Amino acid sequence: MTLTKSLPATALALILATPLAAQELRFTVWTGNDAHLAMLNGIAESFKESHPDVTVNFETIPAGDYIQKLTFQLAGGNPPDLGWMFEDSMPAFVAAGAVQELTPALEGAEGYDLADFSEPAMGLWKDGDAIYGVPFSTSPFMIYYNKDMFDAAGLEDPLALAAKGEWDMDKFREVAKALKDSGDAYGFEFKDGQGYDTRIMHAIMPPIRAYGGYAWQDGECGFNKPEAVAAITQLHEMIFEDGSIVPPGEQGDYFSGGSAMTINQISRASRMAEAGFNWGIAPLPTGPAGASPIIGQAGLVVFSESDQPELAKEFIAHMTSAENVGVMAQFFPPARKSVLESATFTEANSLIPAEQMAGVSAAINEGNVLPSHQNSPQIGAALKPKFDALWRADADVQASLDAVCDAIQGDL
Repeated sequence: MTLTKSLPATALALILATPLAAQELRFTVWTGNDAHLAMLNGIAESFKESHPDVTVNFETIPAGDYIQKLTFQLAGGNPPDLGWMFEDSMPAFVAAGAVQELTPALEGAEGYDLADFSEPAMGLWKDGDAIYGVPFSTSPFMIYYNKDMFDAAGLEDPLALAAKGEWDMDKFREVAKALKDSGDAYGFEFKDGQGYDTRIMHAIMPPIRAYGGYAWQDGECGFNKPEAVAAITQLHEMIFEDGSIVPPGEQGDYFSGGSAMTINQISRASRMAEAGFNWGIAPLPTGPAGASPIIGQAGLVVFSESDQPELAKEFIAHMTSAENVGVMAQFFPPARKSVLESATFTEANSLIPAEQMAGVSAAINEGNVLPSHQNSPQIGAALKPKFDALWRADADVQASLDAVCDAIQGDL
């Protein structure tokens, strides 16, 4: 006698109506921000309309540990299905075969419109015609400033100076020192207070680009070239002569009023809701090379070790649809042209006025991404101790940057 004949009709109907097993996707991110996670969980919930038995679990790994811990998971038999990826790490993951190609899944997604993604924004996430990642955040670095501190010191704020064409690296140094001299707070803090550690490139590349320099190109190190040396010398003097930049070993914390300015992306505006002071965002200061906006990107990838790669690819297509890109635009500037050029973006973040968000759009259109390389892990490991030696009061900047280039040249 077969099983179906031995079961009551009601029991058989229940079995046939019940999924054999719910499906779960593990998704790694480096944010623990409640507003970000609520938004992501909302997108995951909307996926249930077409995939009612799928649950997406977002797993937070701190940014500073993200690549190392993710690599351990992938190598240790506990792989996530998909996750966020830094722009500078992407070439290494593609070269290692650690991420899957997404092209067929995206091309086959109904109404997806790949052509809506700007070609420059997609460049880092492709190898030839093959797409390995989809950028969800194409976010320029902006200057966050404490307007109350500028007003108290009798100084024009960066946005006003930029409007007059006076916001350059010399003025940046001048006002940072004036702010430090006028109160207890530092004039400037590097991104997330980590400019001497996990955010070295975020600290040094804005001034290097403003001076017309580069990190590396065509296999050659640029850190010890005159333009980069001039830019790093200015930072060094601001730290150790002016005392206006938070020095190594100390924490200024812009978000709690410990410094008057910092550099960050609009995703950090979520922290300003309860800042307790008036604030704004402005473009990066210009330099001898003119305006040089810098863009940080983050993308979505499916890991090669995923147990459910096709389902993970479907979720990426869902998450980066025009509708959901519009949802994410409140924190993560989009690569989709239709969203970037619309009021959906400029009015997306209730904390930032539309005219300031328009400046973000301009920086995306005019900016260049941070340097990346398929040997980024090796370059980062070799570069870090040499920069540690640079950030001392008695350091010889040129000699220190020569040492940086000597350390990384073999990986370029």
